[in-house]
Amino acid sequence: RGKDQAADFFPVSRFRSIFYRPDVIAGIIKYRDERKAVMLSDEVSGRRHREPAIEKILPPVVTILSPADGSAVYAPEVALTFALRSPSGEPVTSIRVLVDGRPVLTQRKLSLKPRGELMQTLRVAIPERDADVSVIAANRHAASVPFMIRLHWNGKVAAEKSVVKPNLYVLAVGVSQYRDRSLRLGFAAKDAQDFAGFMERQKEGLYRDVAVRGLTDRMATKENILDGLAWIRRETTAQDVAMIYLSGHGMNDSEGIFHFLPVNARIERLKRTGVSFSHIRDAVASLAGKAVLFLDARHSGNESVPGLASADMTAAVNELADAENGAVVFSSSMGGQYSIKDKAWENGAFAKALVEGMSGRADDEVKGSITIHLLDRYLFERVKELTMGRQTPIMIQPRTIRDFPVASRR
Repeated sequence: RGKDQAADFFPVSRFRSIFYRPDVIAGIIKYRDERKAVMLSDEVSGRRHREPAIEKILPPVVTILSPADGSAVYAPEVALTFALRSPSGEPVTSIRVLVDGRPVLTQRKLSLKPRGELMQTLRVAIPERDADVSVIAANRHAASVPFMIRLHWNGKVAAEKSVVKPNLYVLAVGVSQYRDRSLRLGFAAKDAQDFAGFMERQKEGLYRDVAVRGLTDRMATKENILDGLAWIRRETTAQDVAMIYLSGHGMNDSEGIFHFLPVNARIERLKRTGVSFSHIRDAVASLAGKAVLFLDARHSGNESVPGLASADMTAAVNELADAENGAVVFSSSMGGQYSIKDKAWENGAFAKALVEGMSGRADDEVKGSITIHLLDRYLFERVKELTMGRQTPIMIQPRTIRDFPVASRR
């Protein structure tokens, strides 16, 4: 930006759509030649090779000017003033305001071309408690790094508002008995049923009410799963918590896009019959309340089926947990690992550890509630123990969302 201005810094995650290429990395290891690895990987995936100049694809930069970080607020609405610029020269196409990591205001279909810095003020509703407020701007290439401030509530709180518990909405999908017999699994459906059953018993504990939609085996068609995603998006309010549990097969198409396989999936027609990542991402991103996604979609036992053995959830997990989508994502395994099951458990290792942890074992500090951080720590240790180190679950949390409880001891 010249000698008179501070440099811009961007995390590499802003350029994930272009530079997340595990296929190229594998090719480099195999051929010891980057150019050859790129060429052959592009041929296999059908991609058109491009090497864009980095300065042409930079995301916007947003800075909140007022209120200042740490400000006290006294009314349930604030005037949020921020500065916006576009280092790449690309028009800004959307602006999103988040409160505690969830969207409260979105401006889409914009075509702002800030010359230098453009200032804008928006009226934003905030809860009557301390809260984090973030602004994210996007162009056609990428979203900005979120600019976040903490506001401290100093106003009066109505007595009835201070004690209201959230509702919980759960969509639990598990597929074992695929119509394609080569895809069939042992405990995916039971894993989803066990998770849904446990969460139903959380009513009148941490949650005021619990609504569960369970879709297993023959009920877990593409149409029903899409209806379930629409249901949880429609029902969840800003005060609520939404959980989506997906257990079954996952597969990447020729362009590297992840798909969850419903019971009626056909491998040779994946784009038509699979639940695409975009459906899952759009549902999660538009949830008004806190969003937690449990993804158990790389099961062992079907390595001979073309495409399943190379399924890669990493890109999907990272994007779902990005600030603009805002989900806390628990994945059953990392990298090239499989999700392991055992008849002795009558579950997959991830589901067994998840229900154990939610039931209270993750609460080693005896606080009475299980937070996402406590659950993450328990899953990491317990799944490694059950599988003798062959499976390592991961949790990714957007930087705009703080630790929060997901279950209470039952």
